[in-house]
Amino acid sequence: MALRRLITLFTAFALVASTSVITSPAHAAVATTGFSAVDIAGDGGVVLKANVIAPSAAGRHPAVILPSSWGLNDLEYLAQARVLAGRGYVVVSYTPRGWWLSGGEIDTAGPKDMADLSRVVDWTMANTAADPARIGAAGISYGAGISLLGAAFDSRIRAVGVLSGWTDLAYSLYADSTRHRQSAGLLELAAQIVGKPSAELTTMLGRFNGNQDVASVMAWAKVRSAATYIDAINANRPAVLIANGWGDTFFPPNQLVDFYGKLTTPKRLELRPGDHAIAELSGVLGLPNDVWTSLYSWLDEHLATGATRANPIYLKPLNASGETYPSWSAQTTSTVRHGLGRIRTLDGTGLLGGAVSSGWTKQIPTDEDTVACGGVVLLTNGAAAITGEQPEIWLPFVDRGEAGVWAAERPSTVQRIRGVPKLHLELSGTEARGTVVAYLYDLDAIGNAKLITHAPATWLTGAAGARSIDLKLPAAAYDVPAGHSLTLVVDTVDPLYYDENAAGDSITIGGGSYLDVPIG
Repeated sequence: MALRRLITLFTAFALVASTSVITSPAHAAVATTGFSAVDIAGDGGVVLKANVIAPSAAGRHPAVILPSSWGLNDLEYLAQARVLAGRGYVVVSYTPRGWWLSGGEIDTAGPKDMADLSRVVDWTMANTAADPARIGAAGISYGAGISLLGAAFDSRIRAVGVLSGWTDLAYSLYADSTRHRQSAGLLELAAQIVGKPSAELTTMLGRFNGNQDVASVMAWAKVRSAATYIDAINANRPAVLIANGWGDTFFPPNQLVDFYGKLTTPKRLELRPGDHAIAELSGVLGLPNDVWTSLYSWLDEHLATGATRANPIYLKPLNASGETYPSWSAQTTSTVRHGLGRIRTLDGTGLLGGAVSSGWTKQIPTDEDTVACGGVVLLTNGAAAITGEQPEIWLPFVDRGEAGVWAAERPSTVQRIRGVPKLHLELSGTEARGTVVAYLYDLDAIGNAKLITHAPATWLTGAAGARSIDLKLPAAAYDVPAGHSLTLVVDTVDPLYYDENAAGDSITIGGGSYLDVPIG
């Protein structure tokens, strides 16, 4: 409890101080009531700690409910709540059950959290000047997931802001059948330090870490996934803004792209450089921020002014200026297939490009890591977003005895990667269970390789022997400079993930393998 009080006081101090810094350009602030701390009765009478701020003018106002992130509390949004209130919104921020001083146990965006959100809507309508026809919900991470899921169960929520949220929790935990070690570990640590984990959560995390009863964990995750309730969300027709980072190690972006494509409501998708919750972080700290500015516009469009922006897709490439498109598919004009070729004896590197070929093999060990890696959860891609420089390795340091490396020719023009690269591998000598990890790099003339995207793929069934792997790498927007080589590295170990490889074994990559690259 001492640690909880210390962090609470620190968070309050930092965020209250930040409210004197943030500004709201091109929008004259209205007078507000100031903050009030309140208790809201959630489902079953559980007390939810919350704070409220509103315009002081008479009359009804649009309202925004902000559930806090995993591991944080309602003080998280003080800076942004102040701005939103100054823009004419009633703002109710609350700490979900099981966290900090709120009652109950962590429900992980389950049925109790959905009931709680509806109770918060009830309280807001009964105790503030909120207009019942103009209710929104938004948040970062856990708050984003609760807000989006809540729109499936409560039709009063007319606009949603999903900032660094998930739409498919099973995919987040087991993308391509690979368990995400570091991200799940941080979530578990936060729950133990500042939360009250339920017996159910403890059981599911134990099964996840032990790789036991995967079906039960997947079923638990499905209940907590907006993708499960897409029909209900479409029927309720809330306006949905989804904003995330290209390098989100908690909730990789492909799930969001798939979900966005199935939405028939008013919708907008934005992707920017960075890891989980990094793109919107400066706004939480009280500084001007593009993500929060976009959320202001989204709420205004659907709860206030009714104006809309022309193109619903906004992409900030990893190394280029922002772009807008009328649809996700509009960014990709063609797909180039790069065959993986025979490994050269001189440098241990194969050609990436040309027709798909046969008659060659490359053997790699199953229990050796290389310098090719996805980095450290939050830190690596977070730093890249701040510095504008992608994670980098020196490619000659990749041991060719422990990885397959294929490098493309160096074209004289820029290659604009836009979309989801797809890798097909023909494997032999595999066990019934195993893992490979693929990395796509931008290689310059002196061996520096910048990471564009990467992903693991795991197989858990089937007989030992030959098999085919089809892996969708996380979506990317990146300009490979003229004279640089698009380069693929495949190994079998990455500290970000649990792997399913046997020690002392090997996997053989062979002819028929290729990489499809979307070009814009």
